Amino acid sequence: MNIRYRVELNQTERDELKALLSGGRHATRKLKRAQILLAPDAGASDEEIARSVGVGGSTVYRTKRRFVIGRQPGRGAQRRATPWSGPQALRQ
Repeated sequence: MNIRYRVELNQTERDELKALLSGGRHATRKLKRAQILLAPDAGASDEEIARSVGVGGSTVYRTKRRFVIGRQPGRGAQRRATPWSGPQALRQ
């Protein structure tokens, strides 16, 4: 079942994403995520977003899903509770 996730940005999130796109050098992946999250806020459909950003429909779906579920855009993997300390940690 393909669920449509509705992205609703507050003004702070919108400003952060626009600032990310407007200045400095950032990773392409992070910029595309920002574009994907700003587009539905402006009323674009998933197909239009995929075409304009240059990504697949599944990328749009996954990005919107992660944002709606509670993951912040461009943060990457969550940190471990305890930092990796090498092979010694496996022996304990």
